[in-house]
Amino acid sequence: MFKIVTDSTADLPLEYLEEHKLGCMNLGYIMENVTYGRDKEMPWKEFYAMMREGKMPTTSQINPEEAKIYFEEYIKQDKEILYLAFSSGLSGTYNSAKLAAAEVMEEHPDCRIIVLDTLCASLGEGLIVHKAVCLRDEGRSLDEVADWVNSHIQNLVHVFTVDDLFHLYRGGRVSKTTAFIGTLAGIKPKLHVDEEGHLIVIGKVRGRKKSLMALVDYMEEKMGKFKSDNDIIFISHGDAIEDAEFVRDQITERFGIKSFLINNIGPTIGAHSGPGTIALFFMGDAR
Repeated sequence: MFKIVTDSTADLPLEYLEEHKLGCMNLGYIMENVTYGRDKEMPWKEFYAMMREGKMPTTSQINPEEAKIYFEEYIKQDKEILYLAFSSGLSGTYNSAKLAAAEVMEEHPDCRIIVLDTLCASLGEGLIVHKAVCLRDEGRSLDEVADWVNSHIQNLVHVFTVDDLFHLYRGGRVSKTTAFIGTLAGIKPKLHVDEEGHLIVIGKVRGRKKSLMALVDYMEEKMGKFKSDNDIIFISHGDAIEDAEFVRDQITERFGIKSFLINNIGPTIGAHSGPGTIALFFMGDAR
């Protein structure tokens, strides 16, 4: 059986990673001049509390040297690896991993590493990892699972809303004027991750509750022929569990789906989306 590896940006719970024997590369971030990452983590509640106080973290991608260290650790136990990487539209981590994997395979000819760009983020990346795990555990080969992932990347739908437009402004997603006027007017944007893995604003709604309902409306619009394949829905949140549970309950009421994985958005994504973000992930006809 091959090993599946992903990034901390997949926002999968530690218990999930351990249960399914997944590898995870940790992207680093800096908060108040302290560097966090592989060997040092900040509790996520504390991370969001500091953001609410106005502290602004900065993030970094995994470089080829770091990726190589991870791969060399994993191949001690597993000679075949499928690495499902954070969207190349949002980070250089995928390219770093490609370089590292080529170097490791050259030095260790008995190993095989397939690196795939998921074009996904947060629990969208997590959901495609989950699908790969299910296929692996059914007995599919490395190549079969890699082919399935490649064939279905564009069916992994992301839709989310943020509570504070200024975090999107910092990341260059909206203008300062839009952030200022939108905040005063209670405007909440609706965003998704597009076919190239970029973060795109696709609409706006006035008021928090309407913005949460808009996520569920988008799901109804986009599921298409994948409605019966959505046996589990993933929801991530920026320290806003009650709103995540509200979205979950609306999905159960509207579609009858009862299986969910809900988890907090980790620091790498949360640094750009901010506290109060709610993100919904499911399979659909197209992004």
